[in-house]
Amino acid sequence: MSAFSEAALEKKLSELSNSQQSVQTLSLWLIHHRKHSRPIVTVWERELRKAKPNRKLTFLYLANDVIQNSKRKGPEFTKDFAPVIVEAFKHVSSETDENCKKHLGRVLSIWEERSVYENDVLEQLRQALYGDKKSRKRSYEQIKVDENENCSSLGSPSEPPQTIDLIRALQELENAASGDAAVHQRIASLPVEVQDVSLLDKITDKESGEQLSKMVDDACMLLADYNGRLAAEIDDRKQLTRMLSDFLRCQKEALAEKEHKLEVRNSFIIWNFEIKLVYWLHRFFPI
Repeated sequence: MSAFSEAALEKKLSELSNSQQSVQTLSLWLIHHRKHSRPIVTVWERELRKAKPNRKLTFLYLANDVIQNSKRKGPEFTKDFAPVIVEAFKHVSSETDENCKKHLGRVLSIWEERSVYENDVLEQLRQALYGDKKSRKRSYEQIKVDENENCSSLGSPSEPPQTIDLIRALQELENAASGDAAVHQRIASLPVEVQDVSLLDKITDKESGEQLSKMVDDACMLLADYNGRLAAEIDDRKQLTRMLSDFLRCQKEALAEKEHKLEVRNSFIIWNFEIKLVYWLHRFFPI
């Protein structure tokens, strides 16, 4: 990989796009240069504030990828991002729209589930994103109560997840990590030297040892990247499952309400018909 310099990082950040491939490629480069984690975080924060609003979320996606996938190699990035990540959340939240805030909330949810940071940092992130109104984590029972209230207020279901959101979530899973044949082939083609520890006995000099070390590092980066993508895919599938469950529940409640209204309407029509029938029978056939 190319050598690290702040100028090189600035150039790479200027070329960063919101595609998964772009984020992961730069993330791997940063993790490779993790010994420069402090200047990397400094440049990242500076360029984040200079970036256009429609690019700011991508910077946080990059930070998320680096923080999570670098943990196995060391705590450098998790530690060095901690002092700036709360202000970064505030900045991006204030500079972008509600849709962007939903994506920020998704990143935060993942960090909470995986305990990426201590509770005090996570609490600050919640306040930065939601304010005092949603700053405290809710219990499972509170969440279920809210779901019930949201979906059946005054006996009628509220808006279910939008169909376009479901379609978008399904489309994103079309290119999920589990279906990436190219990566599957790369993993299957890893040299046997990185899989069989018994071959360490064949190392006879420094050069062969360094060569094996490089192969192992490259294999670890490939697998760490793929594991991170698989973990993200699992979260995406869980989220889609919740969305589909909410959508189905709300549709069932809407159907039940419509059926009840139809039953009442039909009962009224039948009752009205019977009243008129009795009236005409009495009129033409008086007792």
